[in-house]
Amino acid sequence: MSWHLALNTAISFVSNTNWQSYAGESTLSYFSQMVGLAVQNFLSAATGIAVLFALMRGFSRQSTDELGNVWRDLTLTTLEGAQQTLPMGPVASQEAIKMLGTNGGGFFNANSAQPFENPTALTNFVQMLAIFLIPAALCFTFGETVRNRAQGRTLLWAMTLMFVVAAVLVMMAEVKGNLNLTLLGADSAMNWEGEESRFGILNSSLFAVITTAASCGAVNAMHDSFTALGGMIPLWLMQLGEVVFGGVGSGLYDMLMNVLLAVFIAGLMIGRTPEYLGKKIGVPEMKMAAIYILITPSLVLLGTALAMMTDAGRAGIFNPGPHGFSEVLYALSSAANNNGSAFAGLSANTPFWNLLLGAAMLIGRFAPFIPLLAIAGSLAARKIQPASPGTLPTHGALFVALIIGTVLLIGALMFIPALALGPVIEHLQLLAR
Repeated sequence: MSWHLALNTAISFVSNTNWQSYAGESTLSYFSQMVGLAVQNFLSAATGIAVLFALMRGFSRQSTDELGNVWRDLTLTTLEGAQQTLPMGPVASQEAIKMLGTNGGGFFNANSAQPFENPTALTNFVQMLAIFLIPAALCFTFGETVRNRAQGRTLLWAMTLMFVVAAVLVMMAEVKGNLNLTLLGADSAMNWEGEESRFGILNSSLFAVITTAASCGAVNAMHDSFTALGGMIPLWLMQLGEVVFGGVGSGLYDMLMNVLLAVFIAGLMIGRTPEYLGKKIGVPEMKMAAIYILITPSLVLLGTALAMMTDAGRAGIFNPGPHGFSEVLYALSSAANNNGSAFAGLSANTPFWNLLLGAAMLIGRFAPFIPLLAIAGSLAARKIQPASPGTLPTHGALFVALIIGTVLLIGALMFIPALALGPVIEHLQLLAR
């Protein structure tokens, strides 16, 4: 590897992004795959869970300055208490954790479209289920940790509703077909370009939504070949902060930051100091939450602007016009949100792109930990106040709607102008033909 590609790859797997600007089976040795990448598939995912537990302890503990021990949180043993070993080949050792850890980086360049990684419809279903397994389970873990199961179910409902709507929209867009193919005299009853023909359009669409909602990045279809609207939804799911289940640990703490904003907005509406789980949410917490929310969008939008302004950035764009812009926007959204999937029309294996995306992955993964852990420490030092008649209920249908509204509002304010320059214009141009 060139030094800049090696740096990009190391950052990619350490930050749980798994962006790949190379063909794994022909570039990396078995030693690099096993010792370099497979190890980080476990550690980078475990880091997200450890940080999430620090935040959850902030909500559940009181009058303390202790949030736990990261080494004890990261060090696991088998159910029998023994140290775990994986006596398997380089593909098998990465495949299960690739999904369970929402890592996404495939041993083969075709990722989950490669039969050796994903041979049957059953394995395809199991892979999709595995992506959501830990992020969904952590919602229940949150409820148990804060001793209020309804809170965990509320977050799960909010995530599930957004996921179902997103999946339906992508399926409708892909089944409707691609008018570009009609103009070329081809059958466009459904958009089969880039889809996984073994499993069908609906499975390809569902996989695309799951992998971008959950910060995984594994793919069984070519997102770049989706219709303009079909490709926009996975792009926006990443830009929402991947709070729809999200990565292991990271999805839930992203959602909890949005919950803090939701209770702040609700507090303004009813004229009360915002609180969540008996903890008053003060000015310091809201400042940290605002900083947290702004980090990733800043990386995406400033990185996209830099790429479009420079010759080195534009040199990687093979498709001119709004679709080329969408490829750049997707790449920065994927890197900053540690997803790893791509619109493959962008040639990203250059010094400029490897360094830009490497910086986005590194900052996007670790910079949010600072305000997040500051909030956790601040909350842990406070006592839990009993609920009063004026306390806003943070469970139930009304609060689910408030959470969803907050997530969509923040995502719209941050990214709709950028989306309008890419997939929205591309779709309107298509309708005008």
